[in-house]
Amino acid sequence: MQLTFASYNIHKAVGVDRRRDPDRIISVLREVDADVIALQEVDRRIGDRASVLSRAALDDTPWKPVQLAKRPRSLGWHGNAILVRREYEVIEAEPLDLPTLEPRGAVRADIDCHGRRVRVIGTHLDLSGLRRRDQIKAILAHHGQCAGGCPTILMGDFNQWGARSGAMREFGDGWQLLDPGRSFPSRQPVARLDRIIASGDWDVHAAGVHHSALAAQASDHLPVLATLEMRKI
Repeated sequence: MQLTFASYNIHKAVGVDRRRDPDRIISVLREVDADVIALQEVDRRIGDRASVLSRAALDDTPWKPVQLAKRPRSLGWHGNAILVRREYEVIEAEPLDLPTLEPRGAVRADIDCHGRRVRVIGTHLDLSGLRRRDQIKAILAHHGQCAGGCPTILMGDFNQWGARSGAMREFGDGWQLLDPGRSFPSRQPVARLDRIIASGDWDVHAAGVHHSALAAQASDHLPVLATLEMRKI
């Protein structure tokens, strides 16, 4: 079973031209055309934390949002959301609290993809770096509670420059740290802040950054993606 996963910090749909344009974000998502998408900064930070991507707008796309929000007008938790293709069944999902000095969190969804259970975790880690290691430990501790086989993809904006330094050292044997490439800032990317990490259940076919003219304008980050194939049981 081969699937494409993507992660995209949409910067609350505010592009490098300082215009908020949710339709432009959805157009970029259509360009990427992934099966499962983790979004960051999808909800506003103030007021009722309303999503910048309306559910009505998503109704016209191939994806449905996983039900993760704790507030009626939010799409996710601390800005983290997950979109999946409509034909996939969401088995269960939950927001995850993380140790933090900032409004940060993670979201988890278990999805039935062609009869196989796949776990997806999306996150946006600490900007300061003071709690980033603790946040990864918390995510891994939660994942450790998964009973039985648990093919997993963890992705998001890690705010970590080094591919295998700092907090990334928390990922031990059994995790594949993919390096899609430079994704920030979107016009002339120099930093590898957006990551995709796979459990050992997957063969990696491709990983990269989606760098189109539209994506370079739509957000300050570029989407990253990976095409993976689940190994046979």
